[in-house]
Amino acid sequence: MSLNSKNSTFYSKVLLFGEYSILFDSNGLTIPYAHFNGVLTFMNSSGYTDLDFAKNSNLQLKEYVTYLQQHARKYISTDQLSEDINKGLYFESSIPEGYGLGSSGALVAAIYKAYGINRIEPKAGLSKEDTQELKHIFALLESYFHGKSSGIDPLICYLRYPLFIKNQKDISSIGISRKNIKSDDAVFIVNTHQTGKTAPLVDLFMKKCLNPGYIQKIKNELIPTTNKCIHSLLKGDITSFYTHLKQLSKFQLQYLKEMIPDEFLKYWEEGITQNDYLLKLCGSGGGGYLLGFTRKFSQVKKELTDKGLEVIPVYQEF
Repeated sequence: MSLNSKNSTFYSKVLLFGEYSILFDSNGLTIPYAHFNGVLTFMNSSGYTDLDFAKNSNLQLKEYVTYLQQHARKYISTDQLSEDINKGLYFESSIPEGYGLGSSGALVAAIYKAYGINRIEPKAGLSKEDTQELKHIFALLESYFHGKSSGIDPLICYLRYPLFIKNQKDISSIGISRKNIKSDDAVFIVNTHQTGKTAPLVDLFMKKCLNPGYIQKIKNELIPTTNKCIHSLLKGDITSFYTHLKQLSKFQLQYLKEMIPDEFLKYWEEGITQNDYLLKLCGSGGGGYLLGFTRKFSQVKKELTDKGLEVIPVYQEF
């Protein structure tokens, strides 16, 4: 394997739009996020290593390779992977687990890049057939971590281009317009300092969707609003974008309130009423990071930091 190649570092990801609604085939928009990243490497190789972290990661890989041997020999050279794990292979990662940033997706992408059989290479403008094949492979590889995976997280970590998800069967790399973007425009994340658990929150959401009134709200309000946010952002229509984003923020506050940690509800409400920033879920919620958008990042970062919040830019000037 080529651990020192230029492609061996894998970024985290941020799903800008589509959490929960994507389960009912809304559009989605996801971007790579280089601030957090991971790389396959060996213990005692160059660079400082937290030995306990490395040993724990190596043990997790030993468990993972057993799953791959049973389910993914067609796609992964498990003998070579197992041999390297015994030599001290681990995943050196700064991507926090349980924060909705694709920690398992980055690991899966790294494993496939290093050990994939008949590997599909990452490149811009990948055909829909190859994109779907990668998504299928990644869904299988990542299902070990989540019970079920769409494959989208490893896909964005592997390709490292923004992805527009029209639906589960139509995914393509895309550029985000910089038209009408000003220097203080930003996407940012706010650390809740809590770990979120995806599976129970998705289960809760699906149970709520058994209520006919609730599922109508999802289909008639959440999905169209999500799609409008994405399309206005991609077009560079920032005025319309913030109009739709405000509706989305209000909707999540009202109908997905269980996914927002209680102590952050006041900041969410302040964003809506003061109009300086807007918050939304980042992934399934329940902890992890909250996602924020603002046209006044310098001011908003100072205000939120002064209140004791940890604010990290994701995409300044978008």
